[in-house]
Amino acid sequence: MEKKGKLELTWVGKYEEKKLEPRILIEDRSKSYGDQDTENMLIHGDNLLALKALEMNYRGKIKCIYIDPPYNTGSAFEQYDDDLEHSTWLCLMHERLQQLFELLMEEGTIWISLDDNEVHYFKVMADEVFGRKNFIADVAWEKSDSPRMDAKLFSSRYDHTLVYAKNIERVKINQVVTGEIPEHYNKETVDGRKYYLKPLRYMGNADAKEDRPNLFFSIKAPDGTEVYPKRTDGSDGRWRWSKEKVDGNSELIEWVRGKNGWTAYYRIFAEEDATRPPETLWNFQFAGSNRNAKAEIKALFNDNKSFDTPKPEKLIEQILNIATDEGDYVLDSFLGSGTTAAVAQKKGRKWIGIEMGEHAYTLCKIRMDSVIHGEKGGISKDVNWQGGGGYKFYELAEPLLVKNSTLPVYQINPTYTWEMVCEAICKIEGFTYETSGEYQGHSSENRFIHVTEEFVNTKYVISVMRFLGEKQSLLIYCKKNQSDMILPENVEVKKIPKDLLDKCNFESEGRE
Repeated sequence: MEKKGKLELTWVGKYEEKKLEPRILIEDRSKSYGDQDTENMLIHGDNLLALKALEMNYRGKIKCIYIDPPYNTGSAFEQYDDDLEHSTWLCLMHERLQQLFELLMEEGTIWISLDDNEVHYFKVMADEVFGRKNFIADVAWEKSDSPRMDAKLFSSRYDHTLVYAKNIERVKINQVVTGEIPEHYNKETVDGRKYYLKPLRYMGNADAKEDRPNLFFSIKAPDGTEVYPKRTDGSDGRWRWSKEKVDGNSELIEWVRGKNGWTAYYRIFAEEDATRPPETLWNFQFAGSNRNAKAEIKALFNDNKSFDTPKPEKLIEQILNIATDEGDYVLDSFLGSGTTAAVAQKKGRKWIGIEMGEHAYTLCKIRMDSVIHGEKGGISKDVNWQGGGGYKFYELAEPLLVKNSTLPVYQINPTYTWEMVCEAICKIEGFTYETSGEYQGHSSENRFIHVTEEFVNTKYVISVMRFLGEKQSLLIYCKKNQSDMILPENVEVKKIPKDLLDKCNFESEGRE
């Protein structure tokens, strides 16, 4: 008997599927701040449902996602419960990771901060969601700038940051700008440009004249002597460059006269902004430490206990330098104290931040208002931050349908206006909410939706259809309709709430 299987991480609840309701987002204009034309979003609400709410408009548009989820360490945090049963934690992370995957663009990356407690389980789970081939790196961030002398066993000095690509074949990673010129650039031109010399004679394998006869020719030294490439044993060698390249780059050639005559070298200049590939070991000098992060929070809120586990702005800056360019979208669905949004604002990135707790108001909003006013903490001095920009503040709407208080049926949530009902139904059905004449939305140039409180009969359908063009179709949602209607092929009628109940779960509430 042939046995088959696959490598995977399993846990209780992994295969329980949920039909999440794509909630609408309601702007609270009293809390929105700064530039009214901004595309930045600060969202208060459960992050799983908020991610689902973003899916239709932002699928495949986010260049970089950074999340710093609860580490499930067994500690109690004021802002959230960080003591979840192992399978529960994995379920919560798995659901959110799947939603984040949908939002990430093909060239994008996701960065996840974790410690040793769950990182290895998370890695296997993330391999399933993103594909093992799309794993890029496990960056070790030196979170502590000094050892813990009271540690019982090991003094933990670093956290993990797992990095995945949406598509490893298309991912874009920027080099790290160091500004440092290596020591071997030991010469300098009169105008201050650093360079070093490399022999013009080729010195690797296949360095004989016979290997590349076209690269054996004479070059005139400063005193007019004709110099040929000679190997160390005196036999004929070859140059690195062709004669055409030598003639066209004479300013790069430098001559040195020794006891055996002239030797030709060429200059290699240092880049003005020296760069190198990102490394997987980030010390606290490069990316800040927990001490820096707490100092930043204290300066902002004059309180050491405003948030227990912040990340330093310098850490997020390095991630955005590597993973994004100016104008790209950055998303953080565990916004916490608002560090990712603050750094994205200062670095000229568009951002979306999601936070479910009260600190969406008491930390994130206050911090971002301060950033827009030009606060000088964190990376502000390094990037010459002068303030500016803005964000829109959104509340995640309640469920569209709720159970009747006395009868075993669902009804439209009484907190909803009719405009909210129309927008929510459009979103659930995958239509762009955009009122035009009789129609509340469209899913393409040829398919439209009409939502009404009126009784729908044949006459009503015909009256709404008159605005349809050739080859266009219509979906009508209503509370009541004629039961024996004969409808054209391009018209479909659905009832509220009956036909909505099969679309998603209106009782689902995530935990963060």
